Amino acid sequence: MNWQQLLSTTRFRPKEGMILPTSTPSTQEGQDALRTDFHIDYDRVAFSSAFRRLGRKTQVHPFAEHDHTHNRLTHSVEVASVGRSLGNRVGVMLAAGGFLPAGNTPSDIGAVVQVACLAHDLGNPPFGHVGENALRDWFRDPKNAHYLEGLSEAERRDIQTYEGNAHSLRQLASIEMYRNRGGMRLTAATIGTLLKYPWTTLDPRGDKKFNIYQTELPFMRRVAEELGLSELAPDVWVRHPLSYLMEAADDICYALLDLEDAVEIGLIGDIEVESILSELTFVENTWYAQSSRQRCAMLRGIAIGRSIDDVAQTFITHQADLLNGEFKGKDLITLCSPQVRNTLEKAKDLARNRIFRHQSKLMTSIAAYPCLSSILDLLVPAVYAFVVEGKVSQRHSLSLELLADEPVEEGDSLYLAYMKVLDFVGSMTDNSAAKMARELSGVGML
Repeated sequence: MNWQQLLSTTRFRPKEGMILPTSTPSTQEGQDALRTDFHIDYDRVAFSSAFRRLGRKTQVHPFAEHDHTHNRLTHSVEVASVGRSLGNRVGVMLAAGGFLPAGNTPSDIGAVVQVACLAHDLGNPPFGHVGENALRDWFRDPKNAHYLEGLSEAERRDIQTYEGNAHSLRQLASIEMYRNRGGMRLTAATIGTLLKYPWTTLDPRGDKKFNIYQTELPFMRRVAEELGLSELAPDVWVRHPLSYLMEAADDICYALLDLEDAVEIGLIGDIEVESILSELTFVENTWYAQSSRQRCAMLRGIAIGRSIDDVAQTFITHQADLLNGEFKGKDLITLCSPQVRNTLEKAKDLARNRIFRHQSKLMTSIAAYPCLSSILDLLVPAVYAFVVEGKVSQRHSLSLELLADEPVEEGDSLYLAYMKVLDFVGSMTDNSAAKMARELSGVGML
């Protein structure tokens, strides 16, 4: 792999069964355009409906009542900020080493990583990872197995494994903006950087994490070819090097900012945060803090800055392996200094043991299962009756009208029809899913 290809600004769209390049305003305006191709990518994500909906989706605490608690939107904005700093730092070092292609600037690296970070959670369903599990459980329940009869192995695996990462790619490549005509039509560089798991459910790792549904596979094959990503096996590629920076930015933010949220809602104290961040911070730097919130924010800022420096240097140290597809680390953070590695791991441990298991979160997480199940109980039988049996009851007909934005149509395969159901449910916010489940139950009709 080489940086010239990895920073490709080519965009693609499907046409007559092929995936073809398409142009954008910046390519028409020339080098003096006010927006680079990567800035256009950022704007398309920031102005999308999928991005706005993140404001009502769980980060850690569902239906949080505290004004300062993170949701998926604020989390994504902060990850994008850290990603931009990481990318800019790496870009400067690449330029200094003579690795940056002619025509590219260090800020291009920052912009690509920033956009991928901004978009990385677009496919998260209501209630976050609990929502993912609830959707998977419904389709894996033996009592619902007959709805999957007739699907290919790859299609069945897709339907049974709702994956936020794969739905993020689906939002960008198929759903938002030019629906079914290329989606947002982002640059190949941005698409490649978004993918942490560049394989399908047919890969042995696909039952847990993957980035590519069968619906986006032809698109991804063309993008991988454009970027020069090495293919390890059929439809399994090595990661774009910049995806490791996107991943690191996400890890840094959710490890450190989850702590800040826990202090805000009273689950832990600022002294515990000080202890966890002690290897990266100095208490005397916060002597003038006027509140626990301000103190935590200062410590968090220092820790993030130290982490950015360390991750960027680790990336440059391993650049050759990343380009050759021979990077052996689980991620960049596992190869960082002990101070950064230990701090982030301690923060995650505290979150797992004290925050994620708090009763207020457990109760809402448990409730997410019947909530999403009630919606699938309504939609899936209706879709199955329409596609397979060719006849629908009045209740089924009314249910199908809920999919008005992307209706199930005659000629749709069962797989595509189910993907439309998952698109509908996965795009719901926590609030809209809870409201729909409540209304479907008949409670409160009078």
